[in-house]
Amino acid sequence: MDIHEIQKFDPQKMYQVYDKWAILARDAYEKEFSKIQFEDIDHVVLAGMGGSGAIGDIIAAILSRENFHVSTVKGYLLPKTVDSKTLVIAISISGNTKETLSILDYKSKSDAKFVAISSGGIMEMRCKKSSIPHYNIPMNHSPRASFVIFLYSILKILGDALPIQKSEVIESLEKMDELQTNINSNNLNEENQSLRLAKKINVNPLIYYPDGLKAAAIRFKNSLQENSKIHTSIEDVIEASHNSISTWENNNNFKPILLQGVDDYLKTKERWEIIKEYFKSKNIEYEEVYSVDGNIISKLVCLIYLLDYTSIYLSILSKTDPSPVDAIDFIKKRLKNF
Repeated sequence: MDIHEIQKFDPQKMYQVYDKWAILARDAYEKEFSKIQFEDIDHVVLAGMGGSGAIGDIIAAILSRENFHVSTVKGYLLPKTVDSKTLVIAISISGNTKETLSILDYKSKSDAKFVAISSGGIMEMRCKKSSIPHYNIPMNHSPRASFVIFLYSILKILGDALPIQKSEVIESLEKMDELQTNINSNNLNEENQSLRLAKKINVNPLIYYPDGLKAAAIRFKNSLQENSKIHTSIEDVIEASHNSISTWENNNNFKPILLQGVDDYLKTKERWEIIKEYFKSKNIEYEEVYSVDGNIISKLVCLIYLLDYTSIYLSILSKTDPSPVDAIDFIKKRLKNF
């Protein structure tokens, strides 16, 4: 692969945004935002779809270490546990996601506190009408390519309202800087981890993950589906050991990809070794991807960066433009407003 091939099959230049993801993330975190000052919060609801939903998954993973009840909503309805101690964070990078817009309608019939984040669109107008605090963050290229811009802006916005450590955020930015040097389009050789993995995905991926890396697995699945346009599945490695692992007893058109944390729980590490042993006994080829060493933000963000770029390189290798999502647009255009 060379840069001319990338330019040919990525005419909207998605790769150029990913080449500077670490820079975009740092710029977003260094911006000044009015801080959310909500107090007495014991339940956080993160509402969003697609790339916006992936941001919710990351924040939920961060807050899972704390004494917080966290819910993620990828649909139209709020959980019934929402009350006056709930903070609802509605995220729509485009500002026009119908499911997330419907969440804002609960403002008039709920005691919960609401905040919305988008690049404008209908969401900004509806927030003004309903007196919901709204943060306008510019989108770059597309919602999925804008992931780190919105994530790090939100980490800054939530800094005083939720227990998110600044030192952990800074560490994650430093780790992203290191990874960017390795996987960007100026380094198209065998040392490029994303390109190397893309070349090994020759059939539909089946991604195994431990619970702590679920957010990265979901995002990888979504990116392969949107950018590479290939069928992809994910499985929790512990749960899979009790059911779906039996499907490997028959021939199939999947390739296992094992997403592993460098410090996975002891029994999870044991599980990984047993599964690898089983795959070897059946002559099943698999790929391993490890998180960086560091805090949960570093692990998840760097995995997402590595795997998102993998999906872009895979699209180029298969001569597919990563930007258009015609099937998604087909559905959105036919959804009725309500």
